[in-house]
Amino acid sequence: MPGVCIIDRAGASAPWMAMVHGMSHDHRYFAAQTPVFEARYRILLIDLPGHGGAADAPGPFGPEEFAGGVLSLLDASKADDLRFWGTHTGAGVGLLLASRQPDRFHSLVLEGPVIPGAPPAYVNTRLQEVRRIAKARGLDAALEDWLEESAWFDVIREDPDRCRAAEHREMVMDFAGGPWLGDDPARPLEFHLDVLSGLPMPVLLINGERDHPDFLAVSERLGSLLPRAERVIIPGAGGFPTWEFPDLVNRRVAEFLGPDPWPVGSRI
Repeated sequence: MPGVCIIDRAGASAPWMAMVHGMSHDHRYFAAQTPVFEARYRILLIDLPGHGGAADAPGPFGPEEFAGGVLSLLDASKADDLRFWGTHTGAGVGLLLASRQPDRFHSLVLEGPVIPGAPPAYVNTRLQEVRRIAKARGLDAALEDWLEESAWFDVIREDPDRCRAAEHREMVMDFAGGPWLGDDPARPLEFHLDVLSGLPMPVLLINGERDHPDFLAVSERLGSLLPRAERVIIPGAGGFPTWEFPDLVNRRVAEFLGPDPWPVGSRI
């Protein structure tokens, strides 16, 4: 299926884990997670519409379209009882889908989450700027600005060897740019924030210690709304702890996901 990579080494009886990246990334964002979790879960590595294997999606590109693209892949894979791991835009998709189909989700791991339909002010500013650049000077110029000027990439820029900056750059520069270049209006979002107080599943909210204050504020707000939320701050990390400090984040997520035994000999 275009837009999804299924890793089923754990066998047909293993529970499902879906991993969904953020804006300008693709499923390669979870390259340091799949070798750890594939022994325990059947993994769905999902590309958002307009990204990666779903780059040819026609748009428009808004929260409803992103959620619909992910949902169609979950349905096609018959994936239920989901451990859902999303970052930034992918985290917003997870919240939106869980609010509509709560029985489908075992748990949520949300890195740098955004509230569906209400991106933080700094995110809005950066997206408007790179869209302007993409249309005026081309996609490559917009991607360079995105990589060099966005605060959420500060830690990756400052510590390029440990943070696999070259690998990260390659992934971002492969972004086809549909969500930045298209002009078709997205569908109106149907989401009410108060529904979050009724979500029954446990939720792990992950931020870096050096994440942008807007993202930290969103997680603080979600932590007060979600009845079973747990927050974790990764020391020294910025906007993308899963990429920047994968070993630490993998251990923390494994602890959160709870008591299912790990296969003998597996290492976290």
